[in-house]
Amino acid sequence: MKNRHYFRKPKLKRRSHLAIAVLPDADAAFTAYRLLQHHGMSPEYLALVGTEYNSPEWVGLFKPTQIALGQAYRLAIFTGISGLVLTGTLAVAYQLGLIPLEDINWLLFVPAVSLLLGFCGAAIGALIGFFGEGNTASFYRHQLRQGRYLLMIEGPEKIVRRGKEVLSQYSTPRRF
Repeated sequence: MKNRHYFRKPKLKRRSHLAIAVLPDADAAFTAYRLLQHHGMSPEYLALVGTEYNSPEWVGLFKPTQIALGQAYRLAIFTGISGLVLTGTLAVAYQLGLIPLEDINWLLFVPAVSLLLGFCGAAIGALIGFFGEGNTASFYRHQLRQGRYLLMIEGPEKIVRRGKEVLSQYSTPRRF
């Protein structure tokens, strides 16, 4: 009999995977791009980023401050609404006599708690955005400012893995 797991949730599969190669100059970037095409990689999965090619914004490589602000905004909205629902539920429970809380001005308490949680969420979201995805974006933007180029492979896992294998076969080890 098969071992069936009815209560386990299936793992979420990523629809798109990403690999980024940092290349020293435009010739190396174009050569790597053509090499991947020669090995059957479709151009729809490839993007060259650099001064003569695509801009970082065009491929979704935003500035770290943009990422941090977006994350802060999303988390502030989520925590603010959560605080509003939580304190609103407490207020209703108090009015029904389920919670014996005295001397609380509910008209001030509910919005104050939701605002406080919103500010805390914004601060935490900004930190997560800046030190998470923003840190990675900062690294790649630094490489572009140094005059290097990025070759991005994005698509299903099988295609990205194949692209990494092709590039690793033709790369040479760095000398430090």
